[in-house]
Amino acid sequence: MISEKSEAEIALPNPPNSIQEKEPSNDSQKIAQKIIKSGRIEIEVGDINKAQKIIIDNLKKLNAYKQAEFFSNSEEQEMLKMTIRVPNENFDNLLQSMDEGLGNVISKNVGTDDVTEEYTDVSIRLENKLTYLEKYRDLLKKSTNTKDILEIQENIRNLEEEIESSKGRLKFIDDKVKYSTIELTLIKNKPRNSVTSKIGFGSQFVDSVAEGWNNFVGFILGLISYWPFLLIIPILIILFRKWRNRKRKSKD
Repeated sequence: MISEKSEAEIALPNPPNSIQEKEPSNDSQKIAQKIIKSGRIEIEVGDINKAQKIIIDNLKKLNAYKQAEFFSNSEEQEMLKMTIRVPNENFDNLLQSMDEGLGNVISKNVGTDDVTEEYTDVSIRLENKLTYLEKYRDLLKKSTNTKDILEIQENIRNLEEEIESSKGRLKFIDDKVKYSTIELTLIKNKPRNSVTSKIGFGSQFVDSVAEGWNNFVGFILGLISYWPFLLIIPILIILFRKWRNRKRKSKD
């Protein structure tokens, strides 16, 4: 007969944060280099619809896709913003197609972020947590004391949350590495607001006449909004004259 272990004989393993974990320095060679590419480019075009069609065609050719889109139209300009995800290996080709076939590049910013060290560190910590999760589960099967069972279950719950968080972070990094992100902005300046359209005297004269008329209409409408005061003023004048006449008669 083998006697069951008492509460004092059951030793709970230390939580993963307090143990001596593996060091990522020697194991980093096992994980392929993780490089995240990203770019921002702003281009002035003559026709936004035409430029957008060219972009969509290039996205299909390079297995890229449009993640988000925003369009605005003001008196000064039309603007189209697009968030594009493109396979890492096609990132440079897509940027080059934007440089050459759309319009005048106003600004361009390209960057890379090496996340290999972070990915390796998260992977090793995840491996340690998975190991200790199995130890806690084995220990839970052997435990009979209620206090120990509750403590082990709490440790298991915390570990499972940390494991899910680590897996989510690795998945996020893998997605960013596999598909690069390009923030593209297309701008079409409207001729009416360009410098050349305001050089001529005729254009400025028409604008001045229109502005003067708008100011006149605004002035008239402003006076109309004070119509109650315009009615009260004559009444006050009449009352004042009557009061003055009575005062004169009383003196006489």
